[in-house]
Amino acid sequence: MDIFKSNTNNIGYQVRLKFVITQHSRDYQLINSLIKYLDCGTYYSKNSLGHFVVTKFSDLYEKIIPFFNKYPLIGNKKLEYIDFCKAAELINKNVHLTSQGLEKITTIKAGMNRKRITSSTASGD
Repeated sequence: MDIFKSNTNNIGYQVRLKFVITQHSRDYQLINSLIKYLDCGTYYSKNSLGHFVVTKFSDLYEKIIPFFNKYPLIGNKKLEYIDFCKAAELINKNVHLTSQGLEKITTIKAGMNRKRITSSTASGD
């Protein structure tokens, strides 16, 4: 999820969801099969890694989210997905175009990925 300054929005910021799956570049066929199956996204490689990236909101909301609702993730990635869905729902309802909505999305983003506090990180494990 990216939040950046924008002169085109009344609140001065724009929010863009981004879904990324990264694999070693030798797994190009796997990523390419996802692109074909989901009929969305792009592939790019950098430093021996291949990336499947989807940024178009309608693809995220109508293809990626339904796919992972049907085939749920597990572990910490499930927690990331739940937060991703919360942000997507705010965007779908145009709540992100308000200061309060932007604050909600900023809070969601602040707790995602490496910033997430889990029971193991809270206990120092």
